[in-house]
Amino acid sequence: MDHFDYRDGVLHAEDVSLAAIAEAVGTPAYVYSRATLARHARVFREGLAALPSVHLAYAVKANPNLAVLKVLAAEGFGADVVSVGEMERALAAGMPASGIVFSGVGKTGAEMARALAAGIGQFNLESEEEGVELAAIAAALGKTAQAALRVNPDVDAGTHGKISTGKAENKFGVPYDRADGIYARLAALSGSGPGLAMRGLAVHIGSQLASLAPLEAAFTKMGELMRAIRAQGLAVTHMDLGGGIGVPYKAGEIFPSPAEYGAMVARVTADWGATLMFEPGRVIAGNSGVLLTRVIRVKPGVSCPFVIVDAAMNDLARPALYDAWHDFLAVAPTGEAMTANIVGPICESSDTFAMGRPIDAVAPGDLAVFRTAGAYGATMASTYNSRALVPEVMVDGNRWAVVAERIDPATILAAERVPEWLD
Repeated sequence: MDHFDYRDGVLHAEDVSLAAIAEAVGTPAYVYSRATLARHARVFREGLAALPSVHLAYAVKANPNLAVLKVLAAEGFGADVVSVGEMERALAAGMPASGIVFSGVGKTGAEMARALAAGIGQFNLESEEEGVELAAIAAALGKTAQAALRVNPDVDAGTHGKISTGKAENKFGVPYDRADGIYARLAALSGSGPGLAMRGLAVHIGSQLASLAPLEAAFTKMGELMRAIRAQGLAVTHMDLGGGIGVPYKAGEIFPSPAEYGAMVARVTADWGATLMFEPGRVIAGNSGVLLTRVIRVKPGVSCPFVIVDAAMNDLARPALYDAWHDFLAVAPTGEAMTANIVGPICESSDTFAMGRPIDAVAPGDLAVFRTAGAYGATMASTYNSRALVPEVMVDGNRWAVVAERIDPATILAAERVPEWLD
């Protein structure tokens, strides 16, 4: 459920007309619903209510807007981050450092040092080499780095290849069959003083999963690994199970609910005796936002017309990257329908949102939205073709505010410098 619906024939975000936002802010623009974010956060937490010890860390990469993070901080979420920049955003939003998990394969020494100084709760190590480096940095700073070892379980998530992260050929984590040895060697680096403190295992096999079966297979393997490591006399107190639950992008799609996910996790982990950590992102933010756009013109095509909108692949990259589907709806539909190709103004054939799709009939000047754009939308935007960086708006009941300004080409140009030797 989300809080975007039609009232008197006009699409609203909560109690605010999207037409009113377009009039004030212009298009394209992302619009988020605070109520939807909060509801999804609570539904996810409630789905895990049967689990005895849980830590929730929102995957900041899904949508790092400061206002979005503020909403989730108020709901008691920590943060899963993959850069110091994301960590600083989480801290600025009021998320406690102890609730931050630092993931990612390419943490630099400087990033590790900054995260240690901030006092984050856990590092998810992606290699033995990273663990050795972190141990040395922590010891030099007089800090203790709580860490988990990310394991690649070689489980196919059954999702798009570019968002699958748990197969043997993916870059993430350490091989499953070597993990117990790596864990033992890293644990041996722990001493009575500062340095590395191995406390758990982590796994994340991909994003936008439509089935719980791959997750259950991965978690089952992780449970077996946990028991093997404990059999060596080593402590495993935390198990990070990642994220990955999908959301419906197309009307009528059905995905596992947080309650169904929670029931599966409870069954698989019943005897684990560990704190379970989760990193939801898309399932929280996806349906909380839309990309608001305006039709520039309708151009005749060979088989059906091209609807050219002012949003483009630089504003919403998912269709160009993954052939992703986003429902396209008129803000004020007439009841008429058409079949069209929906494209943007970028000078690339990949700047295409849909081909031959049945949609609400639209004409030049009409407003429309791309649904389910709250995750991996604005955060992946660019200024390609010297276009403005898309703004973001948050709605809360009958009030709304711009939470990220449109950055226009002149501002971007002003940040560039021409060296004296080119003048």
